[in-house]
Amino acid sequence: MFFPDCDPRFCALSTDMSANPPIARRELIASRLDAGQPVSAPALATEFSISEDAIRRDLRALAAQGRCRRVYGGALPLAPSAAPLTERVRQDRDRKEHLAAFAATTVRPGELVFLDSGSTNLALVGHLPEDADVTVVTNSVPIAAAVLARQDLRLITVGGEVNLMVGGCVDAAAAMQVARMSFDRSFIGACAVSDVDGLSAHDFDDATFKRALLARSRQAVVLVTTEKLGTTARHRVAELPDLSAVVVEVDAPDDEVRILSDGGAMILRAVQARAA
Repeated sequence: MFFPDCDPRFCALSTDMSANPPIARRELIASRLDAGQPVSAPALATEFSISEDAIRRDLRALAAQGRCRRVYGGALPLAPSAAPLTERVRQDRDRKEHLAAFAATTVRPGELVFLDSGSTNLALVGHLPEDADVTVVTNSVPIAAAVLARQDLRLITVGGEVNLMVGGCVDAAAAMQVARMSFDRSFIGACAVSDVDGLSAHDFDDATFKRALLARSRQAVVLVTTEKLGTTARHRVAELPDLSAVVVEVDAPDDEVRILSDGGAMILRAVQARAA
């Protein structure tokens, strides 16, 4: 696990923290996690001149509050809580379009393609190859509507009760339908991606559905905006080597990309999308 050096914004605050009560120390550690920094127990013990056991107690307390995820040697920041899909589709549209435009170039004529619920996957619909005999299967209401509007794509919907936060069907009925199909390529929605937890999701049913989808996909592709890199959500979906490709933004930080690559991810930078 990679832990960066202390961020200059926080280093100055850590002077002589051993004289402060544990709650103050925990809040400082929490502020780093909230800023997206993973933390190392040995490094924190040295920094605050206290035992690693004391630091581990701090991290256990923060994990119990839902402010981090404990891992061997330290803790990881949690991914931002999921907003409803209706809100997410309005956020970072240009970045999602760049990712989608690049990812769509991987789709081949005649493929059966699954588009998992998500705002970035919704952007994929407009970039899928035209008149290429592509059939789209989706559990997402907005994606199904967008595919239907194109006219040149075949559409199969996976039904069940719609999860309003996810924006699609992820219940047992939807998972059973997916289990009876085989997909050439699936674009699986990403809540969080890290070298420790791989692909993870906020919602239990959503994570269960994604695992069922992954098991029926010859190629499993994940599109990830930069703020999700190095973060973790509560429910694990897949290890990085289980994914065929992780598509990241062209300007995603090199250190974050290297960590995922070292963890077994096949990384594709969306370089062609910028030129599109």
